[in-house]
Amino acid sequence: MQFDDDANLDTSEVQDVRGSRIPGGKATVGGGLVGLIALLLALFLGVGPDQLGLSSGDSSPAPASSSLAQVQQTCRTGQDANAKEDCRIVAVVNSVQDFWTQEFRRRHGTYTASPTVFFSGRVGTACGTATAAVGPFYCPGDRKVYLDFGFFDELRTKFGASGGPFAQAYVVAHEYGHHVQHLMGTLSRSQDNLTGASSNSVRTELQADCYAGVWAHHATTTNDKSTGRPLITSLTTADIEDGLDAAAAVGDDRIQERYQGRVTPETWTHGSAQQRQQWFYQGYRSGDMARCNTFR
Repeated sequence: MQFDDDANLDTSEVQDVRGSRIPGGKATVGGGLVGLIALLLALFLGVGPDQLGLSSGDSSPAPASSSLAQVQQTCRTGQDANAKEDCRIVAVVNSVQDFWTQEFRRRHGTYTASPTVFFSGRVGTACGTATAAVGPFYCPGDRKVYLDFGFFDELRTKFGASGGPFAQAYVVAHEYGHHVQHLMGTLSRSQDNLTGASSNSVRTELQADCYAGVWAHHATTTNDKSTGRPLITSLTTADIEDGLDAAAAVGDDRIQERYQGRVTPETWTHGSAQQRQQWFYQGYRSGDMARCNTFR
């Protein structure tokens, strides 16, 4: 996965609150077993942690100026994205939002941008206060994607994924898939509190996987708004395989087998490893969001 060295990164699309303190609010999710349970329940859920009963308080911290300034100073170009992890995520956010802006316009709609918030430890959101144990998530209340970089290590160490830059890009693109669902009015279908292999929760997650694949299909041909050239210049077969591997690693069946020793499809909220791979690849192969109707 390579970026145009001469591209200009748009750091206004991220908010970096790593290291900041959260005024007010009290997270009820701790580390250890409680955190693990939260992670198993909430990973990629696409909705705020309050809907899981995991938090209290409604604080929303201001970005830590030192962290945000550091990103603004160090993440300036595609060359920085090729060299540094946080700059790479900034570039992926830029690429994903460039694509959806253009895709909505092509469909005579309007895409509203969503910031990605970099945090560590815990963070206040319009959906409640969350800890890193919840994993990456999208909060429809403030229309923001939340990401703790420690999850990328856990993707390999806890879930057995091969990792790699595009595995990280898949995670980001999946969460923006939820933002697209929110803008289109379909995200609310996941909030009926039902579980199971054919539940709306699973269908919502699989559609977000498919939308991530649609972006990947167009990533190397989506022109960046600052240069008029694609921000991402190269995606290899190995990159896509890393994305498919990450999708499988967070399948409900894989997680249940790893942590409870048995698979219980009636409790699924995200879909099996095979389903997640299938729908990501469906989006990647077709490049057509109309082919992502998981609710049929």
